[in-house]
Parts: sequence; structure tokens; C-alpha cells
Amino acid sequence: MSPTPSQTVKLVEVGPRDGLQNEKILVPADVKIELINRLSETGLSSIEASAFVSPKWVPQMADASEVLSGITRKAEISYPVLTPNLKGLERAVETGVQEIAIFGAASESFSQKNINCSIQESLARFEPVVQAAREKNIKVRGYVSCVLGCPYEGKIAPQKVAEVAEALFDMGCYEISLGDTIGTGTPLATQQMIEAVSTSVPVTKLAGHFHDTYGQALANIFAAWQNGIAVFDTSVAGLGGCPYARGASGNVATEDVVYMFNGMSVKTGVDIDKLVETAWFIADKLDRHPNSKISLAMRNK
Repeated sequence: MSPTPSQTVKLVEVGPRDGLQNEKILVPADVKIELINRLSETGLSSIEASAFVSPKWVPQMADASEVLSGITRKAEISYPVLTPNLKGLERAVETGVQEIAIFGAASESFSQKNINCSIQESLARFEPVVQAAREKNIKVRGYVSCVLGCPYEGKIAPQKVAEVAEALFDMGCYEISLGDTIGTGTPLATQQMIEAVSTSVPVTKLAGHFHDTYGQALANIFAAWQNGIAVFDTSVAGLGGCPYARGASGNVATEDVVYMFNGMSVKTGVDIDKLVETAWFIADKLDRHPNSKISLAMRNK
């Protein structure tokens, strides 16, 4: 029996980090700071601000310290950052972060290609990071990528996703975000995956992170919501392409998700008008239109 869908959902805004990290043109720190400050005015309660990773591998995030130090923080908003190792955590701590994120994969091939180690090795690397963070009362969120498909292996067994999610949860992550990294998932596959994972991790501790590469994100979010998920990662203006499908969209647009839930009388706490204004702000800075049906529709009214 499926859980009763929640009438309130939380959106984790990932545009400033996951959305911008693959942009080929470096986005200035002051633009990132203004983007985050504008998002802070929309009613969002969690805004992923940056990533403390190697500038060699992710040059777009080289200004993480400057961005975190420059934003106007609101007490009721969390500003998590990605910290894959202890060095990244140390740098993040200096900026006063209160929440970090780590990321594993449900695909062995993706783990090897993306972070040059096996799934088990990646989990072992994260243990000291989680331990050090929790000693400093810093919350830790876990990501699992490729939960519905992998560019190298194709379909991923739901049980494999459950194993990785359970390992991160047992390690001390307060929430596990399940990511359809290449956007190939469909609603039934989403439902089956959540059913498998929720036997290992309580559904109330799970979140959904759906990419729209194949146009399935909103349908998958709806399926996940019907199956008890009440937290979703979204990206303003649909920022973030998919590196494995040339020209395809990546992250689902926050404003499209808000519009859908508004239409179902499900509360997000987010002001869609302010959100659309912010979508156009960052799209203008990137010299293109938002990758969002709602932002385009509202501008054309």
C-alpha cells in the first residue's frame, strides 16, 4: 500500500551549484551571490550554494568561499554545499556552513568514470567526512546518482540503489536524494525504485532529484510524490544541462514544479512570480531564455 501523499512539499534549489557547474563560461561570483540572494526572497527553505571541489576539475566552483562569504543569509534558510572530501569540508567550515552534501552512485561504471573509484571505495572515503561534519554539528545530506539509468550500464537494479542509499543513511546522512542523472526514468520505474529503497530507508528520509532530459521529470516527480516523497531537488530556470545527451535539458525547472504543485493545492511556500523573475535574471546573465515552460509562458502573457 502506497503512503498518503503529503499536502506540503519542500523544494531544494540546486541551481547555483548543480545548475551552474557545467556552464562553459565562468559566471562571476557577484552574479552567483545575487542569484542566491534573489532565491532567498522567494520562500525557498534550502538553496544549494556551491561546491568545495577541486578547481581543476570544476573551475565554475573555484569561487565557493567568496560566494558563501558574500551572500545575505537568512536564519530560516539552509545553504548546503557539496564537499566530497575532508579538504573540501575544511574549506566549507571556514565559511560557516551548517549543511553539506556528499554523492555516491548506484552504478559501478559511473562511479569509476566520475570519481575514479568503486562504489565501496567512494563510501569508505565519505565516512571520515560525515564523521567530521557531525562532530561540528553540520548536517549531511547524501546523493545517489544514476538511480534509474546509467550512460554506461543502462538500467540500474532498484536493489542496488537501495544498498547505496542504506549505506549513506547508516553513515549518518539525514536525507538521501535519489538522482535520475541522465533523465531516462519513467513513472513506473520511479515507483518501483522508491518501493525498493523504502524497504531500507524510511520514505520520509528520501528526496527525488529528476532530470528532464527525456521530458519525464514532472511525471516522475508526481509518481514519487504519490509514493510518499515530499522533498524534491529543482533548479531555477532549468539551469544545468545533461553532459551525456548533447543539447538536452538537465535539471527540472523549479518554477515548473511549483506550478504543478500549486495546481494540485500542494503547498511549497514558494512565490512563483518572484521565482520567475529570478529565472529571467539568471537567464539574461547567461544570454539565453530560461529552460522552463512556465517562465516562458508567464513572460508571454
